[in-house]
Amino acid sequence: MKYVLIVSIIVNVLLIVKIIAMRYSMRTLATEFSERINLDSNTLLGTESRDRQIRNLASSINNTLTKLRSSYHTYRMGDAELKTAITNVAHDLRTPLTAICGYVELALNEKDVKEKDRYLKIVSERSGYMKKLTEELFEYSVIASGEITEEKEKVNINKMLEDSVMNLYPAFESRGITPDINICESIVERELYPSYVERIFSNLLSNSLKYSDGDLEVTLSENGTVRIANSASELSPVSVEKLFDRFFTVETARNDGSHGLGLSIVKTFAERMNCPLLAKYEDGKLIIEICF
Repeated sequence: MKYVLIVSIIVNVLLIVKIIAMRYSMRTLATEFSERINLDSNTLLGTESRDRQIRNLASSINNTLTKLRSSYHTYRMGDAELKTAITNVAHDLRTPLTAICGYVELALNEKDVKEKDRYLKIVSERSGYMKKLTEELFEYSVIASGEITEEKEKVNINKMLEDSVMNLYPAFESRGITPDINICESIVERELYPSYVERIFSNLLSNSLKYSDGDLEVTLSENGTVRIANSASELSPVSVEKLFDRFFTVETARNDGSHGLGLSIVKTFAERMNCPLLAKYEDGKLIIEICF
């Protein structure tokens, strides 16, 4: 009986010590959490406790902190990006709108018919620019909502790529560009969203038309990889890394009415179809690859 009592006392003492140690660890975790809740810091909680539950709790809190900080930084970057986009769009709308108002006033006061027609032509061009911008913004807002309105079906990549090149062929010719097209003979078919694939090709080729120094290579390999490459002296490795960012534009290309949404749309569509997308800048060439 005496030994049982001694053992009981020892066990109770050990339990009390463990409870005290756990309470101390909990207080330490609470203090460190209060100090590390700053979302701008990357420091995580640490614990010297050997208790598995305490260590699991610390690990769980650290995981939550990491996710919270990531969400916060994503939100802050998106907020800054949105403010920049609003500023850019407001500027891009105000400039042609100011010009339209000015030329309309000139046309109203002009008696010479030829001169009036010239003013009205300029007004029509500026109006088309604004229409393109508003349509592009509306389209992107619909795309960004995440709603998919079609079913996947078999898509002949060969034919769709060839058709996309031919649709823009007159535009390439007007720039003095003769595309070097290499499409594999074997048929490449994939279960995809047809409109997504068509828009991806259209946007990628339009991007090449915008940045090309006078050449274009379009390749489709048997494994389903489409490679579009062109010389682009106005670009750099840094700018190429940002090409797929929303609202990113290279200043030298802003006069074509583009607002940095075309390649962002490509990225969104590629991700929805789980198609790896890569952009790189090598030896003065912009190279974009997408694997279906």
